[in-house]
Amino acid sequence: MRNLLFSLLVLAVGTPAFAADAVKTATPPPKPGVSLDDIRTFTSVFNLVKQAYVEPVDDKVLMQAAIRGLLAGLDPHSEYLDQHAMDQLSEDTSGSYAGLGLEVLATDGALRVVAPMDDTPADRAGVKPGDIITRINDTTITSDNLNESVNLLRGKPGSEVALGILHEGASAPVELKLKRETIRVASVRVRALDPGYVYIRIAQFQEDTGSELRSKLAKVKAKSGPFRGAVLDLRSNPGGLLTSAVEVSDDFLDSGVIVTTRGRLKQADLSFSATPGDLLDGAPMVTLVDNGTASAAEIVAGALKDNHRALIMGRRSFGKGSVQTVLPLDDAHAVKITTARYYTPSGTSIQASGIQPDIELADLKLSVRDSAPSLITGERDLPNHLKGDHEKETRKENDAPARDNIDDYALTEALNVLKGMALQHKTTVPGTAIAEQQPDKRG
Repeated sequence: MRNLLFSLLVLAVGTPAFAADAVKTATPPPKPGVSLDDIRTFTSVFNLVKQAYVEPVDDKVLMQAAIRGLLAGLDPHSEYLDQHAMDQLSEDTSGSYAGLGLEVLATDGALRVVAPMDDTPADRAGVKPGDIITRINDTTITSDNLNESVNLLRGKPGSEVALGILHEGASAPVELKLKRETIRVASVRVRALDPGYVYIRIAQFQEDTGSELRSKLAKVKAKSGPFRGAVLDLRSNPGGLLTSAVEVSDDFLDSGVIVTTRGRLKQADLSFSATPGDLLDGAPMVTLVDNGTASAAEIVAGALKDNHRALIMGRRSFGKGSVQTVLPLDDAHAVKITTARYYTPSGTSIQASGIQPDIELADLKLSVRDSAPSLITGERDLPNHLKGDHEKETRKENDAPARDNIDDYALTEALNVLKGMALQHKTTVPGTAIAEQQPDKRG
C-alpha cells in the first residue's frame, strides 16, 4: 500500500524522469496561456515607452491604456469603464444627459452613427443612421482618438459644437453646427392615427419603458376605445436594456419564447418566455424597422416576427446580436464585456445579418401635391360642375391623410397594410384567430 501511494504521488508530481516518461502519452496537452516571451515583450514595450516617449507618461495612464486596448481588440462593444464612463452608462439607461442625442459606434477606425434620438439636436440637424462623424470641432476623428472623441459629443447645455458629417453615399462631408441640450429621451410616445388605430413609438429601451408603454396605451384606449390595430415604430432605435426589451415583447404576446441567450458561462444561458396578457387584445400589428434599429429593438422585432404577432416592414435592421454585461471591478471601475449571443424564438442569430422585413420599403418621403390629380372619373371631377343634390361641399375630414403622416412614407404604408389586416382579422371566426397568430409553445 505504501509503495502504491508513493507511485501515485510520483505520477501526480512528475518529478522523477522515469515517472514523467511513464505518463508522457497519457498527459493532456497544456492549456494555452500567456507565455513568458509575451510577458517579456509587454514589459519591454512598457519600459521603452517610459524611457523614450517624447513626454513623461504616468504608469497608471499606461496601464489603463493597455487594458482598453485589450478589450477594444475583442469587439466594438466591449470596453473598460472608469467612473466617468460608468456615469454616462447610467445616464443612458435612465434617459437624461447633456449632449446632442446621438448613439454612435466606434468601429473600423471610424465613428459611425447608429441612430439619432427623437427630437434632439442631432435629429433636428438631419443626422441619419449610417452617417460617419469625421470631425468634432477642431479634432479630426482617427483610429487613435476614437474613444476620446465620443466624450467630445457631450458637454454643457447651450454650448455649441461643429460636426463634420459624411452622409451615407456622399463623397464629401458637410459641416453641421449644433447646440448641446439636456437630453431627456421620452422612451415611449403613443397617439391615435385613425379611429381605432394607434401609433406606438419607442425611441430607446430604458428602465421604465415597459411601465411607460402600459400607462400611455391605457390612456389612449380609455379615450378612443378598443384598438383595431397598432403600428409599433422601432426605426432608429439604438437598443438599450435587455430586460426592457423582454418586458415590451411580453406586453404584446400571450405565449411563446421571446429570446434566448447563449454564452460560455453557464449563467449567460437564459431563456425568456411570454406570459398571458396582450395590451392590444389580439389586434393586428405592423412593426417598422430600419438600419438604425439595433440590439434590444431587434429582440422585440424578432420576437414579434417569429411568434407571428406582427408584420415587419421597412429596411433590414442593424444586426447587433450580442449581449453585454457590466462586471464591476471596484466602486469606480468596471468592464463592459460581451458575454452572450442572443437568438430569436426560431433559433436564429441576427448578428451582422439583422432582421429582414416581411415587406421591404425604400427610404422614400411623401410630399403634398400643389393640386389634385387630374384623373376624371365622372361629372363630379369636372371643374365648376353643377352640384348634385346629395353632393357635399367639402370632403370629409377622415378622407384626407393626417398631416402628421403626410411626409412619412413608411408610416403611411404601414397604416394602409394594417387596415387590410384589421379587416381580415375582423372576419376571422372567433376562437381561431389566436391559434392562427400564435405558434406552438416552446420550452
